[in-house]
Amino acid sequence: MNWNDFFFGVYPYIAGTIFLGVSLVRFDREQYLWRSESSQMLRTGTLRWGSNLFHIGIIGLFFGHLFGLLTPLAFFEALGLEPHTKQIIAMVTGGALGVLIFIGLVLLIWRRISDPRIAANTKPMDWVTLLWLLATLLLGLSTIIESAQHTDGVEMLALMSWAKHIVTFQGIAAAAYMEHASLIFKVHIFFGLTLFLIFPFTRLVHIWSGFASVGYLLRPWQLVRSKR
Repeated sequence: MNWNDFFFGVYPYIAGTIFLGVSLVRFDREQYLWRSESSQMLRTGTLRWGSNLFHIGIIGLFFGHLFGLLTPLAFFEALGLEPHTKQIIAMVTGGALGVLIFIGLVLLIWRRISDPRIAANTKPMDWVTLLWLLATLLLGLSTIIESAQHTDGVEMLALMSWAKHIVTFQGIAAAAYMEHASLIFKVHIFFGLTLFLIFPFTRLVHIWSGFASVGYLLRPWQLVRSKR
């Protein structure tokens, strides 16, 4: 097994196992720490702008990655979208959402640096999370520059094949698609996978509550009976 096979055929499953396993353990043992630990009470300031821009961008980019990487190619062909066109759309939408996230992150980081009270309440893992998110984002935006030099969609198709093989548990076969990928894509994917790995050790676990709220909205009506 070479480094390419490990990082793109095995590491995704290591990150995914820790992501799910430790999240479940934290939910079971540390429910009182399962929160976003918002610093809004200390000072609102740029929080509203920074938080809104960040969340809008990150949600759009997350589902954009899922849709773009895992949707069967036949679906895009049925819409008349060739790989070249799909790549251009991905570059434009991803770039726009990336800019929103970048502005939001910069505001959130500056807020924690400039306000002594917020800085004092910022844990080391909060800095790791913010800076890792920023690095992953900048790497992702850098892939747009690389993609603009090769708009035939060939590398995009290879990345799609890699993702589909990963989710169908064909790790070694998936790694083969990354063998000749550009270095910037490899580094970006590594940072993205590592984000899932550190996720359960940070306040990001509160994201699970957002998904769980869908089930809350679909819950049965509460029955109230009078005592006679």
